[in-house]
Order: sequence, then C-alpha cells, then structure tokens
Amino acid sequence: MTVDHLNQLLLGASLVLLVAVAAVRVSSRSGLPSLLVYLGIGIALGSDGIAGIEFDNAALTQVIGYAALVVILAEGGLGTKWGQIKPVLPSAAVLASAGVAVSVAVTAAAAHYLAGLEWRQALIVGAVVSSTDAAAVFSVLRRIPLPSRITGTLEAESGFNDAPVVILVVSFSTTGPVEHWYLLLAEMAMELAIGAAVGLAVGWLGAWGLRRVALPASGLYPIAVMSMAVTAYAAGAIAHGSGFLAVYLASMVLGNARLPHHPATRGFADGLGWIAQIGMFVLLGLLVNPRELGDDILPALVIGLVLTMVARPLSVIACLSPFRVPWQQQALMSWAGLRGAVPIILATIPMVAGVEGSRRIFNIVFVLVVVYTLIQGPTLPWLARKLRLGDDNEASDLGIESAPLERLRGHLLSLTVDRDSRMHGVEVGELRLPVGASVTLVVRAGASFVPSPATVLQRGDELLVIATDQVQDAAERRLRAVARGGKLAGWLGTSGAAR
Repeated sequence: MTVDHLNQLLLGASLVLLVAVAAVRVSSRSGLPSLLVYLGIGIALGSDGIAGIEFDNAALTQVIGYAALVVILAEGGLGTKWGQIKPVLPSAAVLASAGVAVSVAVTAAAAHYLAGLEWRQALIVGAVVSSTDAAAVFSVLRRIPLPSRITGTLEAESGFNDAPVVILVVSFSTTGPVEHWYLLLAEMAMELAIGAAVGLAVGWLGAWGLRRVALPASGLYPIAVMSMAVTAYAAGAIAHGSGFLAVYLASMVLGNARLPHHPATRGFADGLGWIAQIGMFVLLGLLVNPRELGDDILPALVIGLVLTMVARPLSVIACLSPFRVPWQQQALMSWAGLRGAVPIILATIPMVAGVEGSRRIFNIVFVLVVVYTLIQGPTLPWLARKLRLGDDNEASDLGIESAPLERLRGHLLSLTVDRDSRMHGVEVGELRLPVGASVTLVVRAGASFVPSPATVLQRGDELLVIATDQVQDAAERRLRAVARGGKLAGWLGTSGAAR
C-alpha cells in the first residue's frame, strides 16, 4: 500500500463514517434500527450497488467482526450495572446456556423439516441464530424504561450467550453433528470456566491498579480500561477459554469499580462501540450479493418465524418459569430476543471452514436478521406498553464524575441535577454529606457561584463536590440516595448503591 492508497482509503472511510453518523439521526427519528441502515450502506457500496466494490473475503470479515464484537461487548460490560443484574444472574445464566440449547434444537428441526436443509446445515443455522445480539439489545433496551429485572436479564443473557454459541458453531462447522454430545458439553464448560476466571481476574486486577495509580492525564483512563478489556479477551482465547465471556466479565467488573473518570470512559467506549458497529455492518453489507438472496427468502422467513414464535418463547418459559417470573415479563423477553450483526458474523465461520452450502446459510441468516429486526425492534416499546411493563417513573441513575486529587488525598466529584432527579428543591445543607465532603461550586445557566447551606438546588445545576479518600464512597452513596429519594432518603430507606 502506497501513501496515495492510504489517502484514498482514509477519504472513503471517513465519508462512510460521516454518512453512517448522519443515518443514525434519520433512523432514530423514523424508528428504523440503525443496523439496517449500515447494512444498506454496505450493500450500496457492494458489487450490486452504486459503487460496485467487489468484496468476497469471508475470512477477513470474520476477523474484523470478531474484533468489533470484542469492542461491543466491552462497551456493554462497562455499562452493565451490577446492582441490576445481581438478582437475576442465575436466571440469565440458565437462559444463556439451557435456553440456547432449546432454541438450537427447535430451530434446527424447523430448518431441516420445513426448509429442507441437511442436518449439518440445519444445526449450524440453529446455533447461529440462537444468539441474541449484544449491540442490538444494549442499544434498544437502554432507550426503553423497563423494570430492572427485565433489562438486567436480557443484558446479561446477551453478554453471556455469545460464548456457548460460538463454541457450537465452530464445532458443527468442523465436525458436523456431534455423536458424543457429552464431550462437547464438557469442552464448552471448560472453555466457559477458563474465560470466566480470566475475565474476573483481569477485571479485578485492573480495577485494583487504577484505583491506586493516579495517571497524569484524564484521557489515559479510558485507554487503560479498554486495553484491559481487550487483554481479557486475548488472554482468555490464548488460554483456550472463551474470550468473549472474558471481555464481558472484565468490563463489567471495571465498569462497576467506581474508577476515576468513569463517565469519560463510558463516553470513549460508546464512541468505539459505534465505530465497531458501523464498520462491522458495512463490511457485512459488502459481503452480501442481493442477486443470490431470492431463493433463500422463503426458508429464512419460515425459520425466523419458528425461532421467534416457538423456539424463543419455549426457551424463555422453560428457563424462567422455575424462577417465578411473571408471564408478562416472559412474553416481553420472548419478543426481545433481538438478532443483529452477531449471527451474521457467526455465519461466516462455516464459509471459512468450507462447509457445503455455507453461502446459502449466510444468505438465510442475513435475510432472517434483516426482516425480524425490522419487525421486533420498532414494536418492542409498543408491546411493553400493552403488557404494562413501562417504568417511566423510575428516577435515572446519577452520573458522578470522579477526578483524583493526589496531593490533597481527595477526589473532585462532578454531577448534574437532571430532569428526573429528586435533588431538585433540596437545599445544599439538606444533602447532609459526611464530614470531609462539601459542595464547593454550583454552575447554573452558565454562571458559577459558591453555594451557601441555604442554596436550593434546581434542575440543570452542575455541582462540584470535594471529598477526601475516606468519605468518597459515603458521599457518592448519599448523593445518589438524595437524587432518588429526596432529602428524606435516609428516613425512607432509599438506597444509594450504584445501579
């Protein structure tokens, strides 16, 4: 590659990113899932589109897709709140393991008996589409006010189920139907255990180190956190474990460790996640040849219908009924099994392995994902309202930015009194912060002033709070409690734990 080639590549890539960013605005207004817009951009650039770019490198697509999925899982893990998923962790783990098995079996049977695929192809299709997509789930659910039990279960499931599904798809693509199923289960359990151990170890060590080392620039914290997440994936994969489970768990530990500059880290990870999604979807769109899809539309619709209306509900009912989950929540979680780029990426595995009919598998998965994402994504808020599962009155969590003050042995906390915060109308003195913490500055309507104990906080105020190391955690808990329960939060028993 010459410098001229580099210039052309940078120009093309930057233009695609700008178009994709503008498309997010359009998709958010129209309700159209953004992944379909990105796929459309890739198809428009492909061999059958206006640009006519010839691209059929499934191996390169798989490698880049894996890298993008690592970033997406890291972003999702950093945003997953431990307090939200802790109560539902057992049910989410069962849904991500036993639920996947039920879904694979039912979907594979439909692909064989209704769509006419051979058993090996049917099993691959069943395994590929049984994984809910982390990017789709994270992006859709965080815009819908749902009870924490539903959101926590679905987010944890989407973060956990990529690992067993990847193992199944790789196994079916290399050996076909497995005769000794117990050996496959043992291998899967070993890989998941190794991945979990590596992820938790890297996350704990990373959080321990970042809390004790004051980096010279705030911009280094997001880089360090994302580097640790990628390290967890690579170490887990090299150790013959599940790298995807490792990166998700490590990111979740780091995201819940109250590290300095956490909001900045979340923003950095969110930006990287968008770049990963855009690049991944555009590349997948390039790999598709629309002229080849005609014969695979009907099989894709049939398999998708069985997956959505039979396999997914059966897996949810079988896995969540023992946990006494109400039927309304089971119904919503059945419909919220969103598919996205992950199944399409996994569909490149049999292509790289040279499985007979792998191109048809890819086309079926592509059509299924596009059609049913277009149906499920926009209708999910409507279904939540019909089932009366909306949670519009729940106060949003308080985002507290923490910057270390090494010489003062303290921290500077910054926060905003948002629209739903019950901190509105509370006097500064009524915050009752612990000794060693104090509100030092209030920024209101662009003007800053030093508050008095009688200063009444208002929506939109930005607060700067100084807290020593000894009382930082207590100060943050008190601020969150007041934001959720008002000045009587202590009497009302409102928790100040981070969500």
